[in-house]
Amino acid sequence: MAAISFTVNGNLYSTEVESDTPLLYVLQDDLKLNGAKFGCGVGQCGACTVLLDGKPIRSCVTPISQVNGQTVTTIEGLGTVDNPHPIQTAFVTEQALQCGFCISGPMLQGKAFIDQQPNATEADISKALDGLLCRCYAHTRIIRALVRYAEEVA
Repeated sequence: MAAISFTVNGNLYSTEVESDTPLLYVLQDDLKLNGAKFGCGVGQCGACTVLLDGKPIRSCVTPISQVNGQTVTTIEGLGTVDNPHPIQTAFVTEQALQCGFCISGPMLQGKAFIDQQPNATEADISKALDGLLCRCYAHTRIIRALVRYAEEVA
């Protein structure tokens, strides 16, 4: 067992778990944050994406020991119903949410990319989402939402 402390969506959290426990399990089981989903379990689909110090990671394959002392942002930490984050507004406006299972991947990976490259083109954004799976095939609407977000932050 290892004592781990990290910040999640602005709140300090401490736990004692096996150091190889996936971050996703701690988020879902202990913190009851269910935005990141267990999809493939091997870090390939992106449904479990969260931001670790602003960078997208796959929480299903990230051991909790790697987040000690760092900051995690989940999709729940972006905004609220009354005060949504601009990227959430863009996804709603472009109707880029279908079933919502995969949405942590494109929303958080897209946000991290655009925040680093606010003048990204549609092609750049599409390439940045390589490796993310959406079974509803909402890809074109997801890209439109991210382009809208990029235009708003540029």
